[in-house]
Formats: sequence, C-alpha cells, structure tokens
Amino acid sequence: MSPKRAPSAPPELPGYDYVSLLGSGGFADVFLYEQLLPARRVAIKVLLPDAVNRELIENFRHEANVMAQLTTHPSIVTIYGAAVAPDGRPYLAMEYCSKPNLGVRYRRERFAVPEVLSLGVQIAGAVETAHRAGILHRDIKPANILVTAYNRPALTDFGIATSSGGSDDSSGMSIPWSPPEAFETPPRSSPASDVFSLGATLFTLLAGRTPFELPGGSNTSVDLIDRIGRGDIAPLARHDVPARLESVLASAMDPDPSRRYPSAMAFGRALQQVEAEMALPVTPLDVLDDSVEAGAVDEEDGGATRIRGVVSIDPHAGEQPRFAPMPGMAGAAPDATIRRARPGETADASAPVAAPVAVAPASRRRSWATAVGAGLVVLVGGGIVWMALSTAQPQQAANPSQTIAAPAAPQRPPAPINVVGTVTGDSVEFTWVNAQPQEGDQFQYRYERSDGDPMISTVPLESVVVPRDADGESCVLVTLVRSDGRSSNDTRGCVSG
Repeated sequence: MSPKRAPSAPPELPGYDYVSLLGSGGFADVFLYEQLLPARRVAIKVLLPDAVNRELIENFRHEANVMAQLTTHPSIVTIYGAAVAPDGRPYLAMEYCSKPNLGVRYRRERFAVPEVLSLGVQIAGAVETAHRAGILHRDIKPANILVTAYNRPALTDFGIATSSGGSDDSSGMSIPWSPPEAFETPPRSSPASDVFSLGATLFTLLAGRTPFELPGGSNTSVDLIDRIGRGDIAPLARHDVPARLESVLASAMDPDPSRRYPSAMAFGRALQQVEAEMALPVTPLDVLDDSVEAGAVDEEDGGATRIRGVVSIDPHAGEQPRFAPMPGMAGAAPDATIRRARPGETADASAPVAAPVAVAPASRRRSWATAVGAGLVVLVGGGIVWMALSTAQPQQAANPSQTIAAPAAPQRPPAPINVVGTVTGDSVEFTWVNAQPQEGDQFQYRYERSDGDPMISTVPLESVVVPRDADGESCVLVTLVRSDGRSSNDTRGCVSG
C-alpha cells in the first residue's frame, strides 16, 4: 500500500458488498467485494477521484480491453467486467487472488529454485501470449505477479496509465526491473524489454533483492540506472542455484537487447532446459495463438509447450515469435518512480520478426477426436441459438392471472467528478470530468451566491465561469444531463478566495 496518501472511500456498487481494502497505488485503490450473483469474492480496482481525467479514463478502458483479450490464459488475472461507479469513478472487477503477491513474498522468505523455474516458465507463456496479441506489458515485476488460491501465478497490471493529465503524457517505470533502453531519450520498448524485466523478476525471487542492488552500497535511482546500463549484476551468492540458471538469467538481462533471448518463449524454453538438467518435472509453457488451426497437435515434447489453438511445440526448437507492435507501446508501465516518454511513440522497429509457427499434421486419432468435438460444438451451439431465440420472444403470462414484472427503471448516469475551481480576479472558473461521456451530454449547474439568488443554467462543456462570491467562498453544484433526459446526482465543488 502506498504510504503517501490515505485510501479513497470504497464506492457503493450495485450487486456488490464491500469487504475490505486490498491495496493502494498512485492512481487507483483495490478493494475486496462480495459479488451477490454469482456469489464470489472479487477484487475491484477503482480510479481515485482526484486523478480522473479524460486521458486516464481512456487508458483505464484500454487496460480493461487488453486484459479481456488475454483473460483466458491460465497465468493472467481474469477480468470479469468494467464499468463506472455511481459516484463517477471507473472500476475494473477482477479475479481475487487471495495469496500474497510475489513482491510481498520475496521480502519475507527465500524462494526455492524449482519454484522459481516453474513460475518463470508459466509467466513466460503469459508474456509470449501478450506479445503475439501485439501487447507489451512494460511493468513486469514481483508485485505484478499475483498468486491464486490454487497456487498459480497470475500476471496483472497491463498498461496502467500514470499521466497526471498535464501536457506531458509520460508514464512511470519500475526502475529496479526496467531495461537500459527504458532510460534512453526517447525510451524504447520491445518484446526483449519484457524478457529483461521477467529475468530481473526471477533473479529478485532467488536473491531476495533486485539484480542491480548492491548489498551494503549506495542504491539510489541514479546508481541503479547506471548499473543497469553497464549490466553490473550483483552475484546471487546461492550455492543451490546452478551455474546454468545464472547464465540464463544473465542472458535475459543483457544490456544489449539483441543479445537477449529473442522472445519470451525462447526464454521459457531455456528455463525448461534447466528444469530438465536438474531432473525436475518440466513445467508446461502455455501460449495462446489464434492463428493455429484447432486440433493440430504435435506431442514430440510430451506437452511441455502447449499453444492454445491447439498445438504443442518442441521446447528445444528455436523459432522466434511473431510480433506486431501496437501504436503507443513505447515506454514502461508505472511505478511512479521516474517519468518517461510519451506513449504515442511506437515500439522499437528493430525488434526481430520471425516466420509463423509451423503446424504439425494431426494424427487420424486426433482427427476423429476433433470431429467428435466439432459435433458437440454444433449441438451445444444449436442449444445456445435456440435459447437466444427463445429469450428474444416477447414474454407472455402463462395464464391471465399471472403477473409479469415491469421493466426496471433506467439507471442514473454517473455524476461529474473532480469539480475544481480556479479564481482569476473577480471570476471563478469551475471545471469537472465526465467519467462516461456520451453524445448529447450537457451539464446543469447551480451557483449559490451569498449576495443574491442562485444562478441556474445549462452548459454543453465541462467548465463554466461565474462571478467570484464576495463572501470569500464560491461553490457550485454540477449535474450531468443525458440527451434522453436522465440526470445524475449533483457534485459539489468549492474554492476560497
């Protein structure tokens, strides 16, 4: 939890009962809620009222959409939904991972080598899946790897915005786990950057400290950035860590991106090879690839690599992944440690691009299984269509005496938030944020003056200028009015002077 501020009040959410605070960050709080239907505990991340602006809302929505694309991966936190609370704050409802995250654990206990290897392979599969979807995480670190009730690691926090709403659309980074290219001007980011951060994360779990932290020495941000740029990794000093594993981690954290593993999958396979050399069970590497034909499976590696689509690939093979950078992928995700470059920049164009993964022909037995599966899909799909058509029909009473419930009343739109006043001479300009803008929105304001009748009017924009109150404090009440006539609760804003 951030020590710099008190947590915000949990919002009242329809269908959820508040339980407790889980944690706080620079721009959001995470609360535990009990969902009423279906009955389950969920983690809900809510933006802070004072931090909300149009850009932050858009980035928050982007995070929800990104996580929704990847949510089926077993090592990525599941997202249940996103909406705007009645008080105007956007929120994400996510899987509740009840166990301490890895950032908490590495400070309390020493991780065993087999566990670190298994964690690394599983998260490498999650990162590879994100890269194949054209998504860079940019903030892989121990605190962003949660642990489910079934002891499964789950990667979270994809692309959290750290802009404060100024003209500089910069984002923060977590310095101890960031690659050297993140500190360049302008900063660069590529799949190799995530490989670096994952390698640094695994090193941290083994060492109980970050890779470039010098025990007993100076470890300021400037010191860390200098050592990261030179590749000065402090020794692990653990006799139970094989030299091969130290070499794999050093390669992942090479200062030169071109000398790192070319993909998260290649890094995961290197970790699998260490498992095999230590006579440990080889952890499956799960990767989602929608371009792979369903039913095409190659079992040469005994299922050590599972590409959901579905195909299994030999973990000792050497092909590189496809990666198409999305616009605005430059820079790292936040840790509010230092500021970094604008997200409008593209990822490093020099990142290696490889040919598509070859698909092995399916066996006759698997073809039969695929046919049976397809038949089941048709049957189930037919049932779904029948249900959809049935529910689409107008509902009628079974008998004349049966009462049909009336449709629910339209829900109120979210109230304006962050109503702030600025005094300029004899005038005050009030501004606010529309958390869920729609076409045709207007704002009704009521300005209460101590020396006259209240001023009531409607404006189309998110600001209004009124005369400064002679009493010393100027206050306004703002209400959002939709084009269909629905209105929100009002929000009060005051300024002295």
